[in-house]
Formats: sequence, structure tokens, C-alpha cells
Amino acid sequence: MYFGFDHVSISYGKKQILDDVSMEFEKGKITTIIGPNGCGKSSLLKTIPRTVTPSSGTPVFEGKPIKRYSPKELAKKIAYLPQIHTSPDDIDIRTLVSYGRYPYKKFGAGLTEEDNRIIDETLQLTGLSHLSNRLMNNLSGGEKQRAWIAMTICQQPQILLLDEPITYLDIGYQVEVLELVRELCNRLKITIVMVLHDMNFTARYSDRIYVLKDRKVHTYGTPNEVIARENLKNVFSIDSQLYHDEKNDCPIIIAEKLPQ
Repeated sequence: MYFGFDHVSISYGKKQILDDVSMEFEKGKITTIIGPNGCGKSSLLKTIPRTVTPSSGTPVFEGKPIKRYSPKELAKKIAYLPQIHTSPDDIDIRTLVSYGRYPYKKFGAGLTEEDNRIIDETLQLTGLSHLSNRLMNNLSGGEKQRAWIAMTICQQPQILLLDEPITYLDIGYQVEVLELVRELCNRLKITIVMVLHDMNFTARYSDRIYVLKDRKVHTYGTPNEVIARENLKNVFSIDSQLYHDEKNDCPIIIAEKLPQ
């Protein structure tokens, strides 16, 4: 297995969140994990940085359990951006992005010429070069999220994990961030795994979708395979009208209450 979860179960005390969940993510693709609130989506991602420990099973990268990698070694391979993240208000974008070079640094060492080159390239790639000296507290929500994503890209990971990257953003910034995610996948050929709630954005920006329900993987496939009326009814307890977006070749969902 290149990257995924091998029979992972997660419990908090006596409450089991996930039971024997296996997922395998395709290299160079965007895969989104969806499901009802509390179904374990974020908990699953948190097993990668080891903030959550599975009760059984393991995440796997390049055929090895994640626990066999040192934290610095893993950070060179996999970058993780949690849903909630904060930084000092008086830090500028370039400094925040430079933190992505931490896994490559020896204790007490400063930034090298190579580090600065990679930082410059990352700022340019994420459209932040003209804002590099701007303080974080002077940025819009979308600009802040773009800066955080730039920090993870500066790690030069093979895999990028994003936990609800558009939460708290208005629709314009949501599109901006997800367009950036798609561009990074296409240009850098990295594997991206996201947790999202918005079904239409999930359909538009995902190559593959995993659906969680009742502690298990409910279904998996392309957006056109997964976003189906029966799946939406079974997982989210909604009725729906489905249309096809010809431009993006994906479904569009209009949710409705189930008839009484």
C-alpha cells in the first residue's frame, strides 16, 4: 500500500468511533472523506500526526506503519493541516511559510540558501509573493488559509492532509482555496486527502470519495458513482435532486427534506 489506513479502529473511552476501517488513496489524486457529523472523519486524519492513537490497525505509508517513521522523517513525507490553527498576530506570511522547512533543519541552524529558494518558490506557487511581508492579522480569511497551505507545501510533502480547509470561509474564499488545492495536486503531483462537508464542492474537486457511516466505510468511488440519491438518503437522511455539471463533469446536489 502506498498510503492509507489498514483496518483502523478508534475508540474514545467506551465509545467506538470507527470499526475496522480500511482506505487506500490513489497516488497523485484528490480523495475526500465525507460522512455525518461525529462519524470519525477528522479522528481518522489525526492518526497520521499521532494526536489520535488507533485502538487497532494502523495508517500505512509506502508499505510501513506510520509509527515506524520518526516525526521529522514523517513530516518530510506527509503534511497535515488541522481544521483549527492559530499563529501570533505579529508574524508575517514569509515567516509562517518558513516554518515548513523545520523538518529539514538541524537544531539551532538558520535558513539556508536552499531553504530560502524553496520558500520563494512556494510563495510564488500559492500566489502570495506580493503579500509575503504582510502580517497575518492583516489578512482576509482566504489569504490566511492560503498562507497555512503554503506552509505545508514548503515541507515538500508527497501527501497533503487537509481537515475541513474551507470551514469559516465565505463562498468566494472557499472556491479560491479549493482551486488552489486542485492546482497544487496537478502541478506538484502530490496526493491530497481532504475532509469536507459541502457535497457540491466535494463532487467538484474530488477524484475519489470515501463515505463513512455507522463506524464503517459505507461506499467509495468517483463523484459520479458516489453522489447518488440513495447514498445521500442512507447516509445523510435527505432527499435530493441531482443534476450534471457538464463543465466539471460532476453531479450537482439540491438537498430536500425526506417526505414524511
